[in-house]
Amino acid sequence: MKNQQTDSLPSHPIGVFDSGVGGMTVMRALMERLPFEDIVYFGDTARVPYGVKSVATIQHFTEQIAHFLLEKQVKLLIIACNTMAAVAAETVRRVSPVPVLDVIDAGARNAVATTRSGNIGVIGTPTTVNSNAYARSIHALNPKARVYSQACPLFVPLVEEGWLDHPVTRLTAHEYLKPVFVEQIDTLVLGCTHYPLLKPMLADITGNRMLLVDSAVSMAEQTAQLLDEMGLANPQREAPDYQFYVTDIPLRFQTIGERFLGRSLNKLDMVQL
Repeated sequence: MKNQQTDSLPSHPIGVFDSGVGGMTVMRALMERLPFEDIVYFGDTARVPYGVKSVATIQHFTEQIAHFLLEKQVKLLIIACNTMAAVAAETVRRVSPVPVLDVIDAGARNAVATTRSGNIGVIGTPTTVNSNAYARSIHALNPKARVYSQACPLFVPLVEEGWLDHPVTRLTAHEYLKPVFVEQIDTLVLGCTHYPLLKPMLADITGNRMLLVDSAVSMAEQTAQLLDEMGLANPQREAPDYQFYVTDIPLRFQTIGERFLGRSLNKLDMVQL
């Protein structure tokens, strides 16, 4: 495989990174799907949000983080942030000697495999939607697919507030999904790493009208498949080691991180790039 690092070992950890806390949903899906893999997580909490920054800045920050994780001898890099994946995935692939997976590609593959009609909806942050990255990835896999994208800027702050099934969140979701329902789609991609926490509520609102594609679960499945193909799945059957690195420890990071992970957040270290 392109970029495969010759000295990667099955015992080496997986590297996961995000602009902040959102990638914890990907981390959780990986923990559940691959319970014996060691994982190093990096959240750039000092410089979040990335969505308001220029493409050049996002690419620069993303490359810095990739180098940090490569120094930890990771066998695989996972871009768990839709904004980073939208504008910097190729930058990371150019510098990485190990394979690089990203949430947009994983979500697009799952959506194309799931849809029957070829009509696919994508909800995400304004930056991700404006980048058109999901539409490009989906069309590369199925040129006949029809993609309808809807920005949902209020979902991230509502999730971080813990309002996962609050009347305000429900009302907001109904407003955002009104134009989506008109489009006759059968598959809806949750194109932001915060959105899996809203999945039960969104499934309730969408009912049997469409299937929800969770890019965190898609990513975990793609990772498991790749590790098997490359012979890099960790054979150990002991408790795995999870390390968390952040560039700042905001007061609420631990609270939100533990909500996303569904477990205690241990081994949290602050670093400077």
